[in-house]
Amino acid sequence: MDHHITVLRSRLPVWLIPLPWTLALGLWGLSRQESVWRDEAATWMAARRSVPELWHLLSHVDVVHGLYYLLMHALFTCFGAGTTTLRLPSVLAMAVAASCVAAIGRRLSGARAGVGAGLAFGLLPAVQFSLQDGRPYALVSAGAALSTLLLVTVLQDGGRTARWVAYGGTVLVCALLNWLSLLVLPAHLVTLVWAGAGRAVRARWAVAATAAVAGALPLVLFSRTQSHQVAWIPPLTWHKMIGPAVLLVLGAAGALLDRPRGRRLSSAAVGLPLLAVPQLALVGVSLVQPLYQDRYVLFSMLGLALLIGAALEAAARAARRRFPRGSSWIVPSAAALALVALLPQSLAVRSPASRVDDVLAVAGHVRKLKRTGDAVVFLPADRRDTAEVSPDDFAGLRDVALVRSPVESGTLKGEEAGPDQIRVAMLAERRILLVTDVPAVAPPVSAERDRAKSAVLRRYFTAVADRQVRGRRVTVYERRHG
Repeated sequence: MDHHITVLRSRLPVWLIPLPWTLALGLWGLSRQESVWRDEAATWMAARRSVPELWHLLSHVDVVHGLYYLLMHALFTCFGAGTTTLRLPSVLAMAVAASCVAAIGRRLSGARAGVGAGLAFGLLPAVQFSLQDGRPYALVSAGAALSTLLLVTVLQDGGRTARWVAYGGTVLVCALLNWLSLLVLPAHLVTLVWAGAGRAVRARWAVAATAAVAGALPLVLFSRTQSHQVAWIPPLTWHKMIGPAVLLVLGAAGALLDRPRGRRLSSAAVGLPLLAVPQLALVGVSLVQPLYQDRYVLFSMLGLALLIGAALEAAARAARRRFPRGSSWIVPSAAALALVALLPQSLAVRSPASRVDDVLAVAGHVRKLKRTGDAVVFLPADRRDTAEVSPDDFAGLRDVALVRSPVESGTLKGEEAGPDQIRVAMLAERRILLVTDVPAVAPPVSAERDRAKSAVLRRYFTAVADRQVRGRRVTVYERRHG
């Protein structure tokens, strides 16, 4: 181990080094110019409801995120609704994940590999996206990292009962945040087999894993009744597999550089299954039912970071033979170069344009365009999230299609009247503000209610003002004479 890393270790634990690095990356541009996109709006709306209202919501939709919504409800209650409260839990969670990755890398390949893995994790593009996202995937990644660290600790230091309980409990909490995180279990099983774990260790792992799955099973079964919520996910295509394929190739290269020999615990034995198994399993599931979204298996990036750390360690070892002093700069130089190379992507992901839309930007235009007595219509009904997140901007507008509010109906978009009733209500108005998507991201109009809205506006109204901003659009329509 080179001099610089030895000095660094004497001053700081390896797991602590990536902590300020990841926190800095997370806090950099945290508000994204005070923008909130549609997925975060769902978190915002759920978190602002009372516990009984939230329970009512989960009985209809988003039960898979129930524990996360309860956590965010508590935070919104204590600290108020805002982009900082919305996103800071993800920043802190990713910092914890980076620290766990560093600790795992140190145990498996040395301090230099641990530092490299921890620093690399925060720079990965997928991680940078979720680092500042008000959704549960960063928390799931932290839990997966902690469960992996516990598994490595058990395999290296012995399997005390308390450690297995902590392992099973961590996996369960992750599953309650998003049950697709259970895909970490087959990855861990591959690690056990690769490392040649004894029968007693495998048996204890099976007990802990079974307990975690059993605890999450009611959530899994109930969430299946809400499977319509993922009906929007398109089937897999070859071009969608390019990204995962590149990641797997990079991971395999890192595993080869780690030079795994025989049945032993190594960065390759932990990192490659953690990267590959969740990705491949979700691809397999998606061949039956389209479900592949990279954020659902974001925690697999933990494996890629471990393999990057092992590759940096291998590079430093090779360089040390010819450049003994220069080898100590491999990790910091690689981190600095990666930071510079990824700077355009890092800046882009911190801009409002990095998300499909911004529910707050269009609300400001509604406030400027509305007049006393105006009506408002949302197309599709999901775009009502703008009014739910920014109710003050919609004050005084009549939502003429709505018959039951989102809170009352236990949904995120509310319950609308039938097409005929919507048509009659709209024809009784003189001015209507339509809140919808910009054409570039607007889905085809398919629901009968939405077709009725479009038909009435097209036939009986004239557009007199139109504002498009960050994926959303508000158009003012006035009734034609005659």
